[in-house]
Amino acid sequence: MSVTFALLLVFIALCSAKIYKPRRGLSKVQAFEEYNRYWNKTHATTAEKNARYLNFLENARKIAESNKASKHATFGFTKFSDMSPREFQTKMTGFKPRTAIVPPSERPELVAERKRNEQQPSTAIDWAAAGKTTPIKNQEQCGSCWAFSATETIESAILIAQGTVQGGAPQEIVDCDTNDQGCNGGDPAEAMQWVISQGGQDTESCYPYTGQDGSCNSAQCTPTNKISSTSSVSQSESAIYSALQGMPPSICCDASAWQNYNGGILTADQCGDNVDHAIQLTGYNPSQGGYWIVRNSWGADWGESGFIWLQYGQNTCDITSEVTTATF
Repeated sequence: MSVTFALLLVFIALCSAKIYKPRRGLSKVQAFEEYNRYWNKTHATTAEKNARYLNFLENARKIAESNKASKHATFGFTKFSDMSPREFQTKMTGFKPRTAIVPPSERPELVAERKRNEQQPSTAIDWAAAGKTTPIKNQEQCGSCWAFSATETIESAILIAQGTVQGGAPQEIVDCDTNDQGCNGGDPAEAMQWVISQGGQDTESCYPYTGQDGSCNSAQCTPTNKISSTSSVSQSESAIYSALQGMPPSICCDASAWQNYNGGILTADQCGDNVDHAIQLTGYNPSQGGYWIVRNSWGADWGESGFIWLQYGQNTCDITSEVTTATF
């Protein structure tokens, strides 16, 4: 066993989040077998298992490098650590914008904000703690993040207005919104406009999630979760903070660095701006230099109990790329 791999096992054993934690002294092959048992993974063929093993080794290398360089975030063997980067992006993200994303250096609001060198906000916001978000969801291996981001934003708008909400059906958007591409991706802002045009969104109980493309069956349900309008937020972090005071909006980010994320604050130097994932911004914390609290749709057994924390003030993961609020 290499020194690097041995050190990696020790480091991960000290972490506390929901990840696979190899026991000390295991070989790489033994660690991979244990990883599969931990996440209940099986392989249809020897070729598939070998490919997964190579992905596991490559992610072990990345995890070791990331932990060595990271000051605030930790990384480990998540349920996605046997995926290649391409497979991870295809199955676990899915944001496809209606129009091309303008590079951060060409956004006037963001450039002006950085020149002003504004101070970070001092007041914390946490919509999840306030009970204005629904429980963490899981898009499974379908590029439907955009439908989940839209659904979660609609749910929060209703919760804030009425105090209660029935869980919405992202599967209805996946199957029925023909402006987007189901498990092959879409845009949450466009999906929310589709919901408005349909007179509301069906409930999860009537239109359950399957994690795959299907035929549209919305006629079997009655639209229940309704919003009246959406609004785009100016592309600066101060504007996002102002919008967050009113509700938790839909946002989009580059999630390529999230595959092995364990917990803590992901900083801008650890993330790119190839925006590929739609999620929900649920809060802000001024401690440790300030960070955004982002709700993901990969289950509560990933990250900070289903959330990721992103450094404030540096446009981390291009968090300003597309931000959309909804009005009940």
